[in-house]
Amino acid sequence: MLLLAVDTATPAVTVALHDGSSVLAEESQVDARRHGELLLPAVDRVLAGAGLKLDAVTDVIVGVGPGPYTGLRVGLVTALTLGSALGVPVRGLCTLDGLAYASGAEGPFVVATDARRKEVYWARYADARTRLTEPAVDRPADIAEAVAGLPAVGAGARLYPGTFPDAHGPEHQSAAALASLAAERLAAGGEFLPALPLYLRRPDAQVPKNYKVVTPK
Repeated sequence: MLLLAVDTATPAVTVALHDGSSVLAEESQVDARRHGELLLPAVDRVLAGAGLKLDAVTDVIVGVGPGPYTGLRVGLVTALTLGSALGVPVRGLCTLDGLAYASGAEGPFVVATDARRKEVYWARYADARTRLTEPAVDRPADIAEAVAGLPAVGAGARLYPGTFPDAHGPEHQSAAALASLAAERLAAGGEFLPALPLYLRRPDAQVPKNYKVVTPK
């Protein structure tokens, strides 16, 4: 088994290799504007660091979000392209689940990432492996009661200390954690998500309402 995990649903461009027992190599760079430039070179470096070739990969693991439209697409399209070229399965995992797993938390907590527009993507967890709610996108003030008293993980939590006063643990996504979680699920025969983007809302860029279509005569 050789899992190649990628995630670009947060500002972190993160890649890791996992052999089913441990992480062999990993790399993460935080740059919200350069996902497309950074991802494939990171894949090459991680493979080289492990002394392996791309054709050794047996499964591609990808974070499906939630996340901003453009960055999220980079990871998903890359994962699907690699999976198609290699003829291997592409398995999706919720990006918030990766952050939860990386936290190692043993009690109830919240994961919150930055959704921009003064909102967060978030979900509640019973522990590092068990999500209690579906991922959602909300303004922090609107969920203050739902998350009151719970510790929180993620960059979104750190941005809004009024709603998440007990923010700690990992700030950005880690493909190493995502790969480790995937390895556990594969060993247990667990389920994965389809490799489709979990947007939760419409993209920022939209066609103007009064757009005039001009056709040649």
